[in-house]
Amino acid sequence: MKRTVAVRLKESVNRSYRITIETGLLDRIPALIHHTWRPSLVFVITDTTVARLYGRRLMKSFALAGTNAVMLDFAPGEASKRAEIVFSLHTQLLLHGIRRDSLVLALGGGVVGDVAGFVAATVLRGVACIQVPTTLLAQVDSSVGGKVGIDHPLGKNLIGAFHQPAAVYIDPAVLASLPEVEFRNGLAEVVKIAAALDSEFFATLERNAGRIRKSNVRMLTELIEKSVGLKAVVVQKDEFESGLRKTLNLGHTIGHAIEAATRFTTAHGGAVSMGLVAESRIALEMGLLSERDFARLVAVLRKLRLPIRVPRVKDKSKFLAALSADKKGIAGGTKFVLLKAIGHSVIGVDVPTPFLEKVVSLS
Repeated sequence: MKRTVAVRLKESVNRSYRITIETGLLDRIPALIHHTWRPSLVFVITDTTVARLYGRRLMKSFALAGTNAVMLDFAPGEASKRAEIVFSLHTQLLLHGIRRDSLVLALGGGVVGDVAGFVAATVLRGVACIQVPTTLLAQVDSSVGGKVGIDHPLGKNLIGAFHQPAAVYIDPAVLASLPEVEFRNGLAEVVKIAAALDSEFFATLERNAGRIRKSNVRMLTELIEKSVGLKAVVVQKDEFESGLRKTLNLGHTIGHAIEAATRFTTAHGGAVSMGLVAESRIALEMGLLSERDFARLVAVLRKLRLPIRVPRVKDKSKFLAALSADKKGIAGGTKFVLLKAIGHSVIGVDVPTPFLEKVVSLS
């Protein structure tokens, strides 16, 4: 069954787009692109792992659809979110004759979506990009909303742009090839969205945590549709993250610092899960969050087999530097998004460093 979610951006009808969720959609994407956009050339940007799993299959479908396509890939993992990879992709696109009426197709997880989206935003001052996420994390979160970019030695996602996709095509069937740990990482973003925005959705996760599996495509489709639907509403109201959209950074301030302090050996979803618990403990200690709602959050993460303890960080200064450099910081120090209750969050909360050290057990 096909599900669609519209992202309507107020400032320009042309920048609005649809998210299509359908099992088996992957093989139909080239025909959809051919009939909808008729691009001069499609550049499929992916990583070497996804190229092997789905890239060649997609290229065959482009040939059958009568669309010229070129596939470019790079090494998988967070280490590829850097300027050198972007410049290399720029060079390859230019050498292959990219034009303003060409399309970039981001095929992969969050790293691919971020890198390919940033390349599309910057080459020739911007070409259209279609997101085809192949991980649960990317399907429920990072492929929607237009935030693209790369890391910097001083912190995660510090170099980037807002470049809304022309479309998002989600095929839940591709999750079957996802390693279990990566599937669980994606569930951390589902919990974040529910905890930050929708108490009823969170209650659904509580009731069904034991039934959420890669093989349960119907349930996954419903979770994906609900997650992107909630995010779409937020993006429509606050495209450039000036207010409401910051609620989607719940768990990410500490999560990003964990990633940086562990040299990105901690997966993003796992770091977000740890960040959700650590930041919610801060909210509990500050009297914002009740013991009951804190316990509910921890219980759901445990049921989904996600990590809840912040690892001991050897380099305390690096952790705190990553916090202060986080893109959500503004003048006056690091500002946190904290839970007030399940389904309700508060943005711009100032947490003193000594208190932060105590809560995340860094002292």
